[in-house]
This record gives sequence, C-alpha cells and structure tokens, in this order.
Amino acid sequence: MTAAVLSLDGSSLEPVLSGEDASYDTASIVKVDILATLLLQAQDAGRPLTARERALAEPMIRNSDNAATNALWREIGGARGLEAANKRMGLTSTKGGPGARWGLTQTTASDQIRLLLRVFDGAATSNTVSPLNEDSRAYIRALMTRVASDQAWGVSAASGSDHALKNGWLQRTASGLWDVNSVGRVTVDGHRYLVAVLSDGSPSMDDGISVVERAARQAVAATTGT
Repeated sequence: MTAAVLSLDGSSLEPVLSGEDASYDTASIVKVDILATLLLQAQDAGRPLTARERALAEPMIRNSDNAATNALWREIGGARGLEAANKRMGLTSTKGGPGARWGLTQTTASDQIRLLLRVFDGAATSNTVSPLNEDSRAYIRALMTRVASDQAWGVSAASGSDHALKNGWLQRTASGLWDVNSVGRVTVDGHRYLVAVLSDGSPSMDDGISVVERAARQAVAATTGT
C-alpha cells in the first residue's frame, strides 16, 4: 500500500509519501485520466465536448460505468493517447494498459498527485499551471464531487462532507485478491489536501476499502500534524 498527500495550501509541490512509491494497477481511477485526456484533445481541436462525449463522461466518473469507459478509451486512442496527454500534464510513471484493458494501466501514488494537481490546483506557477483550461478542470471537479453515494468511500474517510474523488477496484483472476485504490481532494479544518492511496493484495473488496480508508486518515493526519 502507498499513500501520498499534498497540501494545496502549502508551498511544497512534493507529496508526503507513506510506503514505497511503487507501481500499481489503476483499476477505475484511470477514468479521471481518461477524461482529462479527452478534454485536452478537445481543447487541441478547439471545440467543447460533444453531447455524446458528455453522456459517456458523466456515468464514467459518477457511476464508474465500464461500457462508457470502453468507448472513451477507444476515442482517446487508448494507451498512446493517454500517455501523450500525461506527458503534457507532467506525469512520469504512468503506462497505459494493453489493448482495451485500461484498468491495467500502471501508475504510482506520486503520479496520481501530479494528475490531481492539474485538476484541483489553481495556482498559476510555472510548476503547476495545467494544460487543461479552467472549463475542463471545473468539469472534472464537478463530476468528482458528485460520485454516486455507494462509491463515495475511500479518501473521503479523511474529511467531512467536502470531498471529490474517484475510486477503483479490481479482483485479480489468478489470485482472487483485490486491487483497491482511491484518489481525490479532501478538506480538513478548512485546509485542502490531495490524496492518493493505492493498494493490492486484499482478500476482499471490503478489506481493501478498510485498508485504503485507514491509510487515507493516517496520511492526512500525519500531514496536518493532528
């Protein structure tokens, strides 16, 4: 398990890490990256998202709809399109999944914080300015704050009601064990934090959720000093 936390109210752009910053399968947290890629490609073409694209993007993020994700993964050009966008967004350790298997995209907790920075940080500094324009960033934030209630677990455990997130979960066929991940923005005592918790090897999804939520609470508490 690896947890990464970055204060949006601090001066550092490097997250505080708990555990080795190893690579994990993304499962469905890659859906935020897919949407960011789609929006960046639309910006490049000088157009807004089409009605069809929005009709796919909303259930992809809010309900983690896999059929919608399959369609948008094809539209962005799969791993090649994702990696091209990620290079522009400053991600250094994320490799798109093979073929249609977007859930097997490999990433690190630090890279997930870099992606979240491009969505949630409004600071116009040379290090954090995002290739995504404000409309694109606001669209991603809006969907992440309206995730279906049955999927609002994970990093939200570190905050009250003010959070934005996307979770991922995947049972491995060979071992039967679970990858469970959660990424997003939480607010604690008026301070905003980006949090990414990646895990694998849990015997059940519920166990994985417990691991992720405990890690999120501990990591944020350690960062706040509480």
